[in-house]
Amino acid sequence: MIWGFAFTAQSVGAEHMGPWTFLALRAWLGVMTLIVFITVRWLIVRHTSEGRRAYETMRELSGNTGDTAGNGRMLMVSAGIATGVLLCLASFLQQAGIAYTSVAKSSFITAMYVVIVPVISFVSGRKPGKKMWTAVLLSVTGLYLLSFSGSIDGINKGDLLTLACAVLFSFQIICINHFVDRLDGLILSCSEFFFEALLATAGMLIFEKPSAASIIPAFSAVLYAGVMSNGVAYTLQIVGQRGFDPTIASLCMCMESVFGALGGFLFLGQTLTVREIVGCSLMFAAILLVYLPVGKRYCQT
Repeated sequence: MIWGFAFTAQSVGAEHMGPWTFLALRAWLGVMTLIVFITVRWLIVRHTSEGRRAYETMRELSGNTGDTAGNGRMLMVSAGIATGVLLCLASFLQQAGIAYTSVAKSSFITAMYVVIVPVISFVSGRKPGKKMWTAVLLSVTGLYLLSFSGSIDGINKGDLLTLACAVLFSFQIICINHFVDRLDGLILSCSEFFFEALLATAGMLIFEKPSAASIIPAFSAVLYAGVMSNGVAYTLQIVGQRGFDPTIASLCMCMESVFGALGGFLFLGQTLTVREIVGCSLMFAAILLVYLPVGKRYCQT
């Protein structure tokens, strides 16, 4: 839901500033939000016995019982660079593309990672079950109904940029899945945003000329995207993906597209046709098919 409504914020931001500027401001806000979360958690753990017990229990359940020195710090830096670069490039393509397409269309094309993730998993030797492929087929059909008018002429520059963004987001989801069981979720998220912010800031200084006149009118949009979308939602992704199949995670997260279309309707006056509503319904059916019967055997498939 948070990510879905962020498409509206991104659309507003694209009207006032370049994609690198919006991304850099958003990423640094995410870093600052995570620093606040980490500091609050440290104070609770340090000064309350209940907080300390809860923290130790969390580390034991996640298998993250080592310290952050030596190899642990190197792993954190490596994870931050890998996830941060992927997130930065994917977010840049998404922000650049949304200037040429609608909020609803951008959100649903971005959700194509729901198809790409299981394909990548299949190529890498991990075989999703039949039920998973059925859900993917429903999702593809829903995305088609939502995003395309029936011919390739309906695809514009923004659609292609957003589709490339979906490919990179797929690798970001798989990359998070690789690191999340070995690292602290909040610190991994903060590290990811830090390296994203560094790369985005470099892009902003090289390719754009940011000014207060362009930032101030879209400040509320930047604030929402930075604090809620980056600081809160991406952290929830990392925490939620711990021990979770990446294909199921991608199916769950593709619901952002439904909330993206809803945000476009509520805040920007963009309406949905009957065809698009059917597409939303098919995507929701795909989520229910995979996510409701969360049997232990199926989750390990």
